[in-house]
Amino acid sequence: MTMETIRHDFDRLAAFDTGGWNHNDHYHPYLLRQIPAPCDQSLEIGCGIGTFARLLGQRSRHVLALDLSSEMARIAQERSAGFPNIEYRVADVLEWPFPLNGFDCIASIATMHHLSLEVMLTKMKMALKPGGVLLILDLYEAKDLSDYLLSAVAFPANILIRLAKTGSLRPPEAERRAWEEHGKHDHYLHVPAVRRICQELLPGAEVKKHLFWRYSIVWHKPIKGQGDTSQ
Repeated sequence: MTMETIRHDFDRLAAFDTGGWNHNDHYHPYLLRQIPAPCDQSLEIGCGIGTFARLLGQRSRHVLALDLSSEMARIAQERSAGFPNIEYRVADVLEWPFPLNGFDCIASIATMHHLSLEVMLTKMKMALKPGGVLLILDLYEAKDLSDYLLSAVAFPANILIRLAKTGSLRPPEAERRAWEEHGKHDHYLHVPAVRRICQELLPGAEVKKHLFWRYSIVWHKPIKGQGDTSQ
């Protein structure tokens, strides 16, 4: 899938994103617990309508939030009027110049499956300050029996939580169609593949499989003299 296709899809999907509960939001508290304190500079890659960026903005002096979709960035800006410390930019992260040792926290939610994980982890590792934390939440493809068993548990839990959070069992039909069309282009990694990539690029990273078809990566960049100091 080309970046232009992704941009077009998310410009379209932005109209359906009302900021209600979804599977990514469910793991925001887990991710927020990993953020270092104090946190000066944070970066979010693939910020969407800014839901997590605004949470980062409560814990960071400054947040730079990037998204490929100009519509997503526009809505995020509109909804972040009370957060002057958040800066939204439209950017293709494959071409964006990541600064060396620039951020205390780098986060990305449901974005890495659109990109090369190896390429992006290398860029984010370089841009993270020593002692900083890298946070990734993304979708995975089921590979073995444990994945399918977890999915079997997730389906009824999803129905109950969605009903409690949104008052409905499923999104509107137009939104479902838009996501289904976008999903035809998606490609997800198996969790074992994610772990192999992290072992090579982020030694010591914690890779966890979560209930709602998500995995997370939490990695603390070593401070000089305390581990791998490569950029």
